[in-house]
Amino acid sequence: MRYVGTKATGIRLPIINSGDDLPAIITDYIVKSGVVLNESDVVGITEAIVAKSQGNYATVTQLATDIRQKYPNGQVGIVFPILSRNRFLNILKGVASGADEVCVLLSYPSDEVGNPIMDVNRLDEINDRLTTEEKPVSSAKFREIAGEFLHPFTNTDYIELYESVKTASGANVKVFFSNDPRDILKITPHALVADIHSRFLTQGRLKKAGAKTTFTLSDILAESVDGSGFNPDYGILGSNIATEDRLKLFPKNCNAFVEAVQEKIRQKLGVAPHVMIYGDGGFKDPVCGIWELADPVVSPGFTSGLAGQPHEIKIKMIADTHLSGMSSAEQQRGIKEIIRQKSPEQIGFNQEGTTPRRYTDLLGSLCDLMGGSGDKGTPIILVQGYFDNYADD
Repeated sequence: MRYVGTKATGIRLPIINSGDDLPAIITDYIVKSGVVLNESDVVGITEAIVAKSQGNYATVTQLATDIRQKYPNGQVGIVFPILSRNRFLNILKGVASGADEVCVLLSYPSDEVGNPIMDVNRLDEINDRLTTEEKPVSSAKFREIAGEFLHPFTNTDYIELYESVKTASGANVKVFFSNDPRDILKITPHALVADIHSRFLTQGRLKKAGAKTTFTLSDILAESVDGSGFNPDYGILGSNIATEDRLKLFPKNCNAFVEAVQEKIRQKLGVAPHVMIYGDGGFKDPVCGIWELADPVVSPGFTSGLAGQPHEIKIKMIADTHLSGMSSAEQQRGIKEIIRQKSPEQIGFNQEGTTPRRYTDLLGSLCDLMGGSGDKGTPIILVQGYFDNYADD
């Protein structure tokens, strides 16, 4: 009997900079690690080093230029951004630098990924007052009703932070509150949709309500502006703060990159493992309720073998139902036989109790948890045995 199933190993790399031959570096350091790769193994690469090697950066000024081109009258109403210094503050600076009047519409009691803007335990207490207020609610009125609030993780007052940013005309950004994105149109018909996973739904609602302008963050820096980096698929979605006036964008040309890594490993080691780029994992923090996925996708690029979903049985459920009353040895033999005989077309008890998530979402979440974004220094995660099962002796 095999005693080890799936295992994940972090691989350390040197500091990656623009122009580095990242496929070659990744391959060399996998060799140096001494790990023996198999065809069915997965090489996970954090999106950050891919974007860094591509030099995919943009300045606040370059972002502002794109905003001025897309909003020539100088008015921008930003709808449902997340509450984040890392993810949104530089974006807000860029929008404000490219416009004369900027207002931000925040949802409550939290943003799209669960960052609270108020004490969520008080929502029932104050909801009647918020409901009766004419929308959108000004920041001053919202503070009067909901009270002042600091984010529990960052200790930041996001209303104060966002309203401290000044526009090109010297005015401060104004913050309003509503859970209906169409309320931005009471202030301006020129909207910038800033939510991530529901952006197309929000954009459609605004268009139907008569908005004159409805770009999303994926439309901003979707092509180079004054020599900037860009992302044709996601724009500035998935970007992070690099410096006070610079953004690191989500990597581009990701499928070509993972295929290059796979080929480089094949040339060096004689095997072609699966390769994927991973960003945020798709999991939720159990303490504060914040959903980790602030990137537009978990994996922006992966080799073809990682497409699809697992087709698995629920071992504990089969043992407790169809194989109940048998000895442990009999149950073990029965489980292995069921696994060997299963096929993608099977329905019934072989699929009950399992959640059909995509391979890339599951593996990307594992890689993100293993690598982290702190000081571990392991931007490469090797996942081995993931495609094995209990019947593989």
